[in-house]
Amino acid sequence: MNLESENNKKLKDFFSREYHALKGYVNSKINDTASRDAEDIIQDVALKLFSGADRYAPINNVAGFVYRSIKNKIIDVMRTSKPTSSIDADYNLLEFVEVIQQTTENYTSDKMISILKDCIQQLKPPYRDIIIAIDFEGYSYKEISNETGIPEGTLMSRRHRAIGILYNKIELKINEHKIDIS
Repeated sequence: MNLESENNKKLKDFFSREYHALKGYVNSKINDTASRDAEDIIQDVALKLFSGADRYAPINNVAGFVYRSIKNKIIDVMRTSKPTSSIDADYNLLEFVEVIQQTTENYTSDKMISILKDCIQQLKPPYRDIIIAIDFEGYSYKEISNETGIPEGTLMSRRHRAIGILYNKIELKINEHKIDIS
């Protein structure tokens, strides 16, 4: 039996046996945050795997191979389609305010959280994306670099500029409205 048909057979057998388990796995990871559903993700991964099966060495651990591929696809979907309104986690916003303000004061004001959300939404997409990815979603520079092909140093510089712009926007908003954030 040649390599292509052996890999295809292994993949076909695995997907037919484990489809429901794969769907459950994907659903547990996306939690309604992705714009696509579990079946779309599984179908995309299956198409990619089947179309490239002849390029792979013999697949010995089919389950590990498929689950790793699905995990990578979920990460791709989450990074590219996660709405920027995901910055609603107030505890992250409060921590981020402390980083931006670089002070020991603890700003718990609902006004400050609202200002921060507005200011983040006003950032240019590359700046907004790096702030959200690093500070709210917990990705590392290396992970983002591997995914996007953008050098880590560029990402660090972009985040540094984004924080500076964000800090200025927050200061302007506070001064415009004479808001007491203490």
